[in-house]
Amino acid sequence: MINIEIDGKQIAVEKGSTVMDAAKKVGVYIPHFCYHKKLSIAANCRMCLVEVEKAPKPLPACATPVAEGMKVSTHSQTAVTAQKGVMEFLLINHPLDCPICDQGGECQLQDLAVGYGESGSRYIEAKRSVTNKNLGPLISTDMTRCIHCTRCVRFGQEIAGIMELGMAGRGEHAEILTFVGKTVDSELSGNVIDLCPVGALVSKPFRYTARTWELSRRKSISPHTGLGSNLVVQVKNNRVMRVLPRENEAVNECWLSDKDRFSYEGLNSEDRLTTPMIRKSGEWQTCDWEEALTYTAEGIKDAIDQHGVKSIGALGSAHSTVEELYLLRKLMHDLGSFNIDHRIRQSDFGADAVLKGIPWLGTQIADILQQKAILVVGSTLRKDHPLLAQRMRQAAKQGMQLSVINPIDDELLIPVAHKNIVAPSAMLDAVLQVLKAASEIKNVFVPEQIASAVQQINVSKQAKEIATSLIEHSPATVFLGNLAQHHPRYTDLLQAVQALSEITGAKFGVLGEAANSVGAYFAGMVPWNVAVDNSNSKESGLNAGQMLGWSSSDAVPSCKTYILLNIEPELDCYDAQQALKTLHSAEFVVALSSYKGKIPDYADVILPISPFTETSGTFINTEGRIQSFQGVVSPRGETRPAWKILRVLGNMLQVDGFEYDSPEEVRTEVIPEEQEFISNLDNSLSTLSTIEKSNLENGVIERIGEIPIYQADPIVRRAESLQKTHDAVSPVAFASTHLLTRLGIAANEVVKIKQQNETVQLTIFADDKLPDNCVRLACAHPQTSRLGAMFGEIELEKL
Repeated sequence: MINIEIDGKQIAVEKGSTVMDAAKKVGVYIPHFCYHKKLSIAANCRMCLVEVEKAPKPLPACATPVAEGMKVSTHSQTAVTAQKGVMEFLLINHPLDCPICDQGGECQLQDLAVGYGESGSRYIEAKRSVTNKNLGPLISTDMTRCIHCTRCVRFGQEIAGIMELGMAGRGEHAEILTFVGKTVDSELSGNVIDLCPVGALVSKPFRYTARTWELSRRKSISPHTGLGSNLVVQVKNNRVMRVLPRENEAVNECWLSDKDRFSYEGLNSEDRLTTPMIRKSGEWQTCDWEEALTYTAEGIKDAIDQHGVKSIGALGSAHSTVEELYLLRKLMHDLGSFNIDHRIRQSDFGADAVLKGIPWLGTQIADILQQKAILVVGSTLRKDHPLLAQRMRQAAKQGMQLSVINPIDDELLIPVAHKNIVAPSAMLDAVLQVLKAASEIKNVFVPEQIASAVQQINVSKQAKEIATSLIEHSPATVFLGNLAQHHPRYTDLLQAVQALSEITGAKFGVLGEAANSVGAYFAGMVPWNVAVDNSNSKESGLNAGQMLGWSSSDAVPSCKTYILLNIEPELDCYDAQQALKTLHSAEFVVALSSYKGKIPDYADVILPISPFTETSGTFINTEGRIQSFQGVVSPRGETRPAWKILRVLGNMLQVDGFEYDSPEEVRTEVIPEEQEFISNLDNSLSTLSTIEKSNLENGVIERIGEIPIYQADPIVRRAESLQKTHDAVSPVAFASTHLLTRLGIAANEVVKIKQQNETVQLTIFADDKLPDNCVRLACAHPQTSRLGAMFGEIELEKL
């Protein structure tokens, strides 16, 4: 520790700290523009000049390291004169357009000009002007306002991992520019809006819609990714106008992904449902809530009378709250059915019977920075988990070795030490190679059930390198990503990773897809009893694949009635084609949804539910953190929170224990005590089963079905600005040049793509980073939803 004095206050600070760090510790504010606690030191705005005893001139507080016995004055005549001089120069070319500037009222330059500037300017010459730049559909520019703090440039290089903005020119002619013909396309790009201390970079969707002093600020939690990012939702006239990050170092730090920031536009979509609807005599008609709920209750009672309670299935979404999922599960259990599930993008449910606890991240989010080696199996990190990828990027800067096993070789903007890009059918083999290499290095035996599969494989160079990395660098973690969880051999991947974890000493975890990925399990939205179930029954029901038909051995699924909560099966399911076929053949379908979409094609009742901004609830994120929130606006039209609808439905079906008056009462029942994290988090399997060889024939063309970042859930799909970004372009197919040549197909031409007796016509491009015999084709998009499963056999034909 080093002892210094700031404005007469004695303080001890760590060696290597700056004067700015020390001042913050004692609560002394030093004006600044270019300094930001998460970015490197630039010291180019000079606004933080302070007087240091014995120094010949004022020094920048952000870049001056402390020294023993240093005496600093932040408000002396010398410091104040220096700060006023800097402010005068900053304002020389700045336009006087505060009345029309979106930053007005929350502008750092405005505030500091009042606090540290003069009342008038001595500058009478002509001001310079700078041409505005097109940065894309999310960021609007007024570059004449720019003061060249370079926060946006440093953010791209250091946090987002890509230099999309840079500064060209010198002195008065310096400008912040993109590369020629390029826009800012990072999935974290919206953070530069928060970082800009002036109005040079502002939100394009929000621009000219409201003034900051007109907005109410309310706390919330994002439902879109497994992180559960903390939000500040800004509201005007009962409408969400803007979303900003709420700082939480343990979760999202001070950042937001663009998905979390701009998806609020979907809340005001024209596709929003506002009135209950029922189908009578094949015709849709609007009705009041009493009629809709009576019709729903009678339809469920008729289904029970005709086919028994086991004919009813319920499917929910991990984007729904714990309270909503718990009430749906409670309703189904009390009726006598265990046919409930939220894992509608999962294809392999073999691990259900042997799961020890609730699948989770396997470590705390904040601890990712301390990892020395990470292996990610089946994930395009940047798009699936933007802020977790950012944490890994920072860890890599500190020496963490990242290894990847994946069928897609997209640029992660993180230094990748080792990677093995293989076809989906070869992913398990790639993990087993790492397992075998680790067992040979450690000279230990692999579990008996896996031994026969391991003995038959040859260890590649990449596998040895990955195994060595996990063994020699501790702490280490293995993560199973979204693509691995959707994989037809997810159980075997989980078994192999568990065995690898035991041999190498690394932790292993599952990267949750949605903000309630752990909470959905905890609420009991799975076809067996979990932590919150107090009954003694051990009965299990049908999982999502069995209910909708893609993992059922029956030609026709046994469910005749379905209750759908906050899902769009045509876009949210592992096999959308089979899901729609099943729902079309069902006798009665109840859809609780915020959006109309294609629901009228297969539903019999549509009940409009409130999105997360119009209801209170709780999300339990991928690390098991419990985060509750309140509604920020009133429900739109006749929309009602899903927990209220399920409560009334429970009463109408004469189910006991549905006398809740608030979501807090439901939460207390699910989570009896005030706590920050839940227990019962365990990725381990109690027993391992024999791993069989892949049954795909040689030469079969495989589909790699990924979920595009802005097609992941109903709200994001309807956010207009996000749908204009580079990541939301209409889907096209990709295949290696070798495969295209073998099939006689030229790159950049339209081809016929066939899967499970359905065809689409799309342009195909060459991507030689893909494995041979694979076609990369996105799911969850209207243009590809007619096709079948995310993985499996696919055919290409020339037109």
